[in-house]
Amino acid sequence: MNRPLNIAFSPCPNDTFVFDAWAHGRVPGAPELSVTFADIDLTNGMAERGEFDVLKVSYAVLPWVLDEYTLLPCGGALGRGCGPLVLTREAGPAAGLAGKTVAVPSERSTAYLLFRLWAAAEVPGGVGEIVVLPFHEIMPAVRDGKVDAGLVIHEARFTYQDYGLSCLADMGEHWEDTTGLPIPLGAIIAKRSLGADTLRALADATRASVRMAWDDPDASRPYVLRHAQEMDPAVADQHIGLYVNEFTADLGEHGYAAVRGLLTRAAAEGLVPPLGPDALTFV
Repeated sequence: MNRPLNIAFSPCPNDTFVFDAWAHGRVPGAPELSVTFADIDLTNGMAERGEFDVLKVSYAVLPWVLDEYTLLPCGGALGRGCGPLVLTREAGPAAGLAGKTVAVPSERSTAYLLFRLWAAAEVPGGVGEIVVLPFHEIMPAVRDGKVDAGLVIHEARFTYQDYGLSCLADMGEHWEDTTGLPIPLGAIIAKRSLGADTLRALADATRASVRMAWDDPDASRPYVLRHAQEMDPAVADQHIGLYVNEFTADLGEHGYAAVRGLLTRAAAEGLVPPLGPDALTFV
């Protein structure tokens, strides 16, 4: 390809850690990248509009975009003990959320699917109004009483106590307890029109960039901290440790099972369109 590939991913530490080597030309033979930073609620919309060659998106958006994009078998975020949290001002039973207002970062997010699956099982009568807010506004909104509860992602799981909030439920814990599978959060997708050879080169470059970051974590540190939105370096390290793991290098059997499990269960609840039998097949 004789032009840089347009890629959009978040400024979060796990993404900048994964893509640092590739974005800075240190992966031999990898396609050149033109990087745009955008939070995942924005990249989900970009994917639905077909705006970039390569994108980091929520697994939840895949059913709407897999005609145009393919899922790369690496580079994304799955894991254990890393799920979204439901936060409230005071601790209490899950049933207390019935009819209450809940702020969420996106209705096309994996966090939201996990939340709806949890609420269907644990909140009799269901929750009330859903309010979409940028994720950095959710904890202040809960603290200030503007909403009854908030669904938080990213580094918020390390900092919510600073806002005087309580964790009502861990969506990842519920998912793991009921399925035994890792939690599928963010996916890397690329346009099918790039062709099989380029798509394989993208997967190879992603894996190489991940392994280079693991081999020399200090090399990525300036890039990570420059884009970490004033995050404490220790929190950035926790974030990377939680979200960059063996599934980032290769989804593997359990990773694919987790993705299929989430989207199949969500489709059964009417939350997403059903996937075709080969929708997740990579070239």
